Amino acid sequence: MANSGVRQVVLGALFVCVLFTGGARAATKDPFSGEPGDGTFPVIDAHTHNHFSGQPEKTSKIPDTLEQYQKEMKELGVVGAVVHTGENQEGYQDLDKYNVIHCAGTGADVNVKAIEAGLKSGMYRCIKIYLGYVHQWAYDKKYEPAYQLAEKYKVPVVFHTGDTYSVKGKLKFADPLTIDEVAVDHPNIKLVIAHCGNPWIESAAEVAYKNPNVYLDGSAFEIGIIGKLPKKELQDFIIKPLTWIQGYVDDPKKLMYGTDWPLADMKGYLNVFKQAVPKKFWKQVFYENATKVFNFPNLPKK
Repeated sequence: MANSGVRQVVLGALFVCVLFTGGARAATKDPFSGEPGDGTFPVIDAHTHNHFSGQPEKTSKIPDTLEQYQKEMKELGVVGAVVHTGENQEGYQDLDKYNVIHCAGTGADVNVKAIEAGLKSGMYRCIKIYLGYVHQWAYDKKYEPAYQLAEKYKVPVVFHTGDTYSVKGKLKFADPLTIDEVAVDHPNIKLVIAHCGNPWIESAAEVAYKNPNVYLDGSAFEIGIIGKLPKKELQDFIIKPLTWIQGYVDDPKKLMYGTDWPLADMKGYLNVFKQAVPKKFWKQVFYENATKVFNFPNLPKK
């Protein structure tokens, strides 16, 4: 009986040892050992919208609801996102518990009081300028108050660039080359060229290459349910352009993944986007770069 008791104690100790060492190995497993989209690899979506109208988005037909947004994030392991709001912050919802941060949108005239109050409270953690939709150059003096706020609160400024989703947009104002002037005049502000200036990707790449404070988000090169589009179209209009941009800029810290949800579905866009990014840069492009540019407050340290 005594030997049996000793045996049980020893076996119990071994079980506890195996349990805790196994747990330690699981806890220290590299979260980036998988791949983006597998549900375990942490991803940041640097460009989304949250009107949450409850209606299908007119092009993609994706339900524009908080439930759909959360569902797509969870499925892909999206642990944080950036939401770009309009000038009047229509449909704003506090999504801090999902690690979703908001950019304060501005029109031609910057509402300094409202934006500063939002930056102070943490309601906003970036500023969005809608070039093209607003018929005003990036370096227009009217935007100076926004740049001053960005420097004061150490938040980035994101510019819509490239094609507009409205026929009322004026494309000359959305040329990413104009952001070079802002970058030179405001070297202490992080500037993000949304959509990589598509279709003017060469100008966007050059501005990011030349200026240390300029970054790119690769959202909305195509819109809709991306997996349903022809493979050649995806190759020509997403994979090839993003591959060229990375080669030209030659700096893995410059590009961030983004979708422009609900214009594009998260799963389809991610699956195509990662084909354009060398595996050795996945961690930076899909996670690290956005955490550094946007200073995410609640993400666990990786």
